[in-house]
Amino acid sequence: MNRYIEDPLEPLGVVFGILLVLIGIGTLVGMPWAHKSGSALLMLGQIVGAIAAIGIGAALAWVTRT
Repeated sequence: MNRYIEDPLEPLGVVFGILLVLIGIGTLVGMPWAHKSGSALLMLGQIVGAIAAIGIGAALAWVTRT
């Protein structure tokens, strides 16, 4: 066991937080709403979901690290 890490799951939380941020950024850059024949509501839902993934991932990484 590493004596410098108080919580053994801390690195896992940080990694998953960073992964969520990268997934959200990838979703925004990939613009999946541009290739579907959906409505404006679908487009807004996907944008809000990607931004929420970025926010949740950043919060998870920050809370886990502090």
